[in-house]
Amino acid sequence: MTLVGRLDRFQQRHPQIGLPLAVVYKFFDDQGNYLAALITYYGFLSLFPLLLLLSTVLNFALHGDVALQQRVLKSALGQFPMIGAQLKDTRGVSGSGIGLVIGVLGTLYGGLGAAQAAQNAMNTVWRVPRNSRPNPLRSRGRSLVLISVVGVSVAGTTVLSALSGSADAFGATVHAGLRILLVIASLLANIVVFTVAFRVATTKDISIRQTLPGASFAALSWQVLQLFGTAYVGHVVKNATVTNSVFALVLGLIGWIYLEAFVVVLAAEYNAVRALGLYPRSLLTPFTDDVVLTDADRAAYTSQARAQRSKGFEDISVSFNPPERTDD
Repeated sequence: MTLVGRLDRFQQRHPQIGLPLAVVYKFFDDQGNYLAALITYYGFLSLFPLLLLLSTVLNFALHGDVALQQRVLKSALGQFPMIGAQLKDTRGVSGSGIGLVIGVLGTLYGGLGAAQAAQNAMNTVWRVPRNSRPNPLRSRGRSLVLISVVGVSVAGTTVLSALSGSADAFGATVHAGLRILLVIASLLANIVVFTVAFRVATTKDISIRQTLPGASFAALSWQVLQLFGTAYVGHVVKNATVTNSVFALVLGLIGWIYLEAFVVVLAAEYNAVRALGLYPRSLLTPFTDDVVLTDADRAAYTSQARAQRSKGFEDISVSFNPPERTDD
């Protein structure tokens, strides 16, 4: 037996190796990098209207309070586009009703797009047939639920992470013991949020037990990325020049959102592979047709084909015919 054959038999006999390998294979079967990129696009699209909304709300709140304006200006918020420029304006700070409306509408549009992309990713991961997915109206209603529940929860946990990770950069003082409690509270809250989000984002009826492992991994990754993100804003963006801070913020946001979207899709793939029993896979499956498919390979390819069903009365059957071997 060749070395590749021995490695293949070894990983098929050891789930601790075969399961992660099957997750990676299914991730690429589902084009998970493109699913994550689509979430990143709409997520990024919603951030600049959200930044405009934040700037407008701050302008309303800080109007006439010079001392508070200076405190915000000296914090990391003062280095954000629009916010810092407004605070440094000699004409003073004032809110704009038009800016508020544009910020709300733009944020809602981008948020709905991100939620729709997340639903598409989760339904693809769980191999939900197209005819079983919600129609455009119902899917947007589900997206509104995702935005309202998950958005508020994420905002709260982001504040906790900011206080625990870079409180000094934002002008606050938090003791070490309280920082640890804030990190633990934020992690537990994120686990709940991702568990709910994973279940709401897919039409397939999945249990908490099936969702919890991937949700815990996504929550832990989210926590780490939040800590790095707040530290990045509190030190890199804050200390950069005005022009460089814009580039640093934009590039940092794109990279941060993509990494988180990548992790979320990968976590969902883990849940699906584990729950649907799509492992172990053959080691050479993605690379050649000259391979003996495992039962998990056949189940993965069959469910992938049937997920393309567009109508309930459409019948998709899948068969596997080994390639003919020719003797030289």
